[in-house]
Amino acid sequence: MTSPNGALRAARMGLLMSQDDFARALREAGQRAGQPNDASKRLVQRWESGTTAAPRPVYARALEVVTGLPIESLGFAASVPTVRVSDDGRGGHDVEDAAFGITAPSTTPPQPAARGNYSGVWLSAYEYVSSSRGNEVFTGKHFVVLLQHNNRITARSLPRAATNGGSQLTLDLELETNTLTGTWTEQTASDGYYRGARYHGAIQLLIEPTGRRIAGKWVGFGKEFDVNTGPWELRLMDSSTAKKTLDAYNRPPE
Repeated sequence: MTSPNGALRAARMGLLMSQDDFARALREAGQRAGQPNDASKRLVQRWESGTTAAPRPVYARALEVVTGLPIESLGFAASVPTVRVSDDGRGGHDVEDAAFGITAPSTTPPQPAARGNYSGVWLSAYEYVSSSRGNEVFTGKHFVVLLQHNNRITARSLPRAATNGGSQLTLDLELETNTLTGTWTEQTASDGYYRGARYHGAIQLLIEPTGRRIAGKWVGFGKEFDVNTGPWELRLMDSSTAKKTLDAYNRPPE
């Protein structure tokens, strides 16, 4: 039984692209890099449904270019080399590396289905201290798209929905009862204060009984490689993930 790739779908929706648009962008990225590919809407559907669990290298490179994220952050299962047996022409057989990978067998037991569904547009807000600016406290805000499949939740900020310039935020979370635990990554704006630096860390959040507010703490490394922490909050803005809704929130939060 396959599991949908929520991380890739969240990345695509965060870019406000249809599956057709996304496939076209992948083809164009391949052409620009001199590595043409045949990305299609059907292929994107197979990735997002989990039917195809690992993209070929030519597609992986295009996916990284279009989304601005490493392939490891796009929800694909880990790949391992597969082998094929071929006739060596001398009455024997050789074992060769195959051109593509296969999905590694999972050692993780199946997880129970989540109690609620938290898909939708949420306002994400976290606080951090800037040591290079007199230890002043700042708040980073993004409108993010949350997508849930069973107990797995992924999030991606909308392209123009950040208070701190064009930074892009991603979350990869696991739901257990009323807690969320996982990782966060922020790619800061190239023309912003942090000049395109990439930060990442861990996060743990508690879900309020209403299901409309999630709050907790983040932890991560700072510019001077010290470990920092601070509060993080998510507030539900709209449970819809329709394009009209995403367009409405594709702006910096107030």
